Amino acid sequence: MVLGTSSGAGKSLMTAALCRVLKRRGETPLPFKGQNMSNNAWVDPGGGEMAYSQALQAWAAGREPECAMNPVLLKPQGDSTSEVIHLGRSVGTCRAEHYYRDWFRPGWAAIRQGLHTLQVQHPEGRLVLEGAGSPVEVNLQARDLTNLRLAQYLRARCLLVADIERGGVFAQIVGTLALLRPVERPLIGGLLINRFRGRRELFDEGRRWLEQNTGIPVLGVMPWLDELFPPEDSLDLLERRGRKRGAELEIAVLKLPSLSNFSDLDPLEAEPTVQLRWVEAGAPLGTPDAVVIPGSKQTLRDLGRLHSSGLASAVQRFARSGGAVFGVCGGMQMLGQELEDPDGLEGQGPDSSSGAVAGLGLLPLHTRFGGEKALRHRQSSVHWPEHQPQLSVEGFELHRGHTQALEPCSPLCEDPSLGWVAGCGDQGGIAAGTYLHGIFDNGPWRRRWLNQLRIRRGLELLSEQQPHHSRQRDALLDRLADAFETHVSLEPLL
Repeated sequence: MVLGTSSGAGKSLMTAALCRVLKRRGETPLPFKGQNMSNNAWVDPGGGEMAYSQALQAWAAGREPECAMNPVLLKPQGDSTSEVIHLGRSVGTCRAEHYYRDWFRPGWAAIRQGLHTLQVQHPEGRLVLEGAGSPVEVNLQARDLTNLRLAQYLRARCLLVADIERGGVFAQIVGTLALLRPVERPLIGGLLINRFRGRRELFDEGRRWLEQNTGIPVLGVMPWLDELFPPEDSLDLLERRGRKRGAELEIAVLKLPSLSNFSDLDPLEAEPTVQLRWVEAGAPLGTPDAVVIPGSKQTLRDLGRLHSSGLASAVQRFARSGGAVFGVCGGMQMLGQELEDPDGLEGQGPDSSSGAVAGLGLLPLHTRFGGEKALRHRQSSVHWPEHQPQLSVEGFELHRGHTQALEPCSPLCEDPSLGWVAGCGDQGGIAAGTYLHGIFDNGPWRRRWLNQLRIRRGLELLSEQQPHHSRQRDALLDRLADAFETHVSLEPLL
C-alpha cells in the first residue's frame, strides 16, 4: 500500500509508477483505492463510475479500468455534501457530519466486494493499494475506510511517501510514525522521499538520519519531474502557471467552482502550441483565441456564479463579436437557452423559482435534469468542423439530464444527441458543445478544431495525423516508471 504523509504527497502517481514497474516484471498488478473523493471521474466499459486516478493506474498496469478498483467514490457537490458512488452506481448523497454514521458499514461492504471481485477475476494478481490523505488523522482513525484498516485487513506492506517540496519532510515522517498505533507501525516497510530538487547526494545525511531514528529504510528519493502528468486533483491546476515558449494560441478555460472531469483538458495542455489560461469567476476573460467551458458537478450553481460575476456576459460578448466557445457536458448545458431542474439535482440557479434558469443563450438548447445518470462509452462520426476526410470520435457520457434543440441546430456528430453547433452574431462567432468526455483525446479531431482557430489567426495548419491521447499518456507513464526504477529500490517491499 502506498500511503502519504498528507494529501498531495504524490501517492497516486507513485502507485501508477509501481503498477507499471510490476507490469514490466511480468506481474499482474491490480490497482485499488477503497475510497476516493474526486469530481474527476471515469466510466468503465460496464458503465460504472470510478475515480480517474484509478483509471490512470489501471492503464499503467496494462489493464482496462473497472469500478471494482475504486468501490467507494465521493463526489463533492458543495455545502459539505457529496454524492456517494458504490461499485460504480450512485446510491445517494450525504452530509459530511453524517457520513461515518450512515455510510461506514455500507462503504466497508462495498470495499470488500470490490476486493473480492478483483481477486476472483485475477487470482494471480498483486493488489497495489493507494491510501488517502494522511493515515493518522486521529479524529477519523477509528473509522478510516481507506488506509490502515485496509492495510491490516490485507496485511499489506506499506510505503510511506513524503513530499520534500512542501518542506518539513522529517517532521512529516516522524510525526506520522509517532501517531501510528503499535499494531500499525510494523506495516510500514519503507519510506520514499518525493519531489527532491538538486543532487540526490545532498540528501544522504538526511537519509541516514531517518533510517537511524526511525528504523525504517528509505527506499528511494524521487526527483522533481519536469514532465507534466495528468492531474490528481484540482489543486494541481493552481500550480500550473508556467507559460510555454512555443504557444501560438491561448485558450481560456473557465475554472468553475464545482469543476469536474478536468482531465478532459489534458490533451490541450499537452499541445505544444496551446497555452491554457484558467479564468475564475470575477477575473477578466481577456482576448483568447477560444473559450472552453468544462464539466461541472453543480451546473446551475456554477452557472449562477458566472451570471453574478459578469463572466457569463463576457463570454456572450466574446462569442457574438466573433469568438469561438466550446462546452463539454455541463459546459454545453450552460451554453443553452434554458435549464430546468425540478428535483434540485444541480444546485440552485439565479432564477430557479420560476421553474427554468437562463443559460448563456449561445446554443438553442433546453436541458431538463432528472432520470437515470447517463454512463456509457460512445463512438460516432463527426459533422463539425466540416472538412474531409470525415472523422470519428470516441469518449464517454457522464451526466444527468436530457438536452434537446429548440430550433434547427447543426449536430456535432452523426448521433444528434451528442452535441450541437451554432453561429453567434454576425461577426463569425461560433458556439459548440458535446456530452462526450474525452473528445479532445481524439488527436485528428482535436487538431482540426485547433486548425479552425489557427485559420482565424493566419497561422500555419497543424497536421491532423495525430494518435489518440492515450498513446501520449502511455509514454508519460513509461517515463514515470523509468524514473521510479532508477531512484527507488522495491525489493525490500515485495
